[in-house]
Amino acid sequence: MRDKNRNTVLRKLLLSFFMFEALLWGSFSGVVIDKTTSKPVANATINDSYISVKSDENGTFAIHSAEDKIFVKAYGYRPYTLSKETNSTVLALEPITVKALYLSFWRASNNSPRLKEILEIIEKTEINSIVVDVKSEYGSTSYKTSFEKANVYGAHNDRTNRDIEQFMKLMKSKNIYTIARIVTFKDELQASNNPEYAIKKSDGTLWRNHDEMAWVDPFDKRAHEYTVSIAEDAARVGFDEINFDYIRFPAKDGLSFSKESTQESRVEAISEFLKLAQNRLRKYGVFISVDTYGNICWEDYDMGIGQMIEPLSKYADYIAPMLYPSGFAKGSFGLENPSEHPHAVIYRSLKNIEDQIESKRLRPWLQSFKDYAHRKIEYNYFEINEQIRAAADTNTSGWMLWSPSSRYELSYFRAKERDVLTLDSIRENSEYID
Repeated sequence: MRDKNRNTVLRKLLLSFFMFEALLWGSFSGVVIDKTTSKPVANATINDSYISVKSDENGTFAIHSAEDKIFVKAYGYRPYTLSKETNSTVLALEPITVKALYLSFWRASNNSPRLKEILEIIEKTEINSIVVDVKSEYGSTSYKTSFEKANVYGAHNDRTNRDIEQFMKLMKSKNIYTIARIVTFKDELQASNNPEYAIKKSDGTLWRNHDEMAWVDPFDKRAHEYTVSIAEDAARVGFDEINFDYIRFPAKDGLSFSKESTQESRVEAISEFLKLAQNRLRKYGVFISVDTYGNICWEDYDMGIGQMIEPLSKYADYIAPMLYPSGFAKGSFGLENPSEHPHAVIYRSLKNIEDQIESKRLRPWLQSFKDYAHRKIEYNYFEINEQIRAAADTNTSGWMLWSPSSRYELSYFRAKERDVLTLDSIRENSEYID
């Protein structure tokens, strides 16, 4: 009887607490639907800076929040921001299959001829997204962020964009989905200014990789805070998505870290970074994506770099394996030269992980550069579109095309009004010889 009375008192206290919470905070309920089909969107995330709820199978949700804005995210849709003053309780999300071109650090100027070329491609073709370097491998930022620590190191000295607000305004006016690429642990500038948490050689001296770039220790929380602060600024200026690259340990043996480097500790370190990023970026309503080695699709261990599909997917919205056919060794997939079989490489790799992650959470990086490893073939219309076809055949959320020079051919992409891309049309417009 005493336990029963105690439980009754506890229930009353909890009820009183939640009633007080509802009065203190605002309450908002609604339904999330697909803007195109008007069908409900289940499992959408609705959140403010602290609270997250999910829409049910009917798209309905309820959230208590004292904040002015609420953010709505669902895989395969553009992010949605809701003002608490909005009267509508029906939230229509715009579906998007991301088809992105990469714009490099040195071409991120508002007046860059390469940017103008990309904007023309977006205007006339299926391309609807752009990946922009915000933080480079060296540690430079393409615009001056509000993160003073990086500015003290001179991260903004070589910036290529002097007016990021103008840039973002232009992107929004054209309804372009914007992705901020942020290099994570490879950071010469941060490491050289903070040698106490830079990766060392076994003799205790600073280690640099083959291109003379130092890295910061992924175990060290100071390295986490640094990069997340830059990511937070990119979210603040209006990017739709934050893409973390080099979010891994170096693929190098014999290095010295602040902790013992085991598979468990490495995977945990990467997860801790992403957990921090998720918590800090949630108040901006942005998506988070992570770039991975292409081989992650084929291995059941972390390859010594801390990357595994399932742990990454716990905190990241999208996984972006770098499935460049030239990056796979001879004999991979039973193919003598994988670069000659672009569809097979992409298709088989993505199918191989479909039991680990939903296909709509995959968005591979595709190759738009000359094969450097095998037959030295150029990647032209056929090779690029075979990769695109493979991404579509596996029902991914889209793809991102990597050209180091950010040079792309308008004629390689479907015109906006075309709905179907056949293999015959690919062959007719390519120089490929079977």
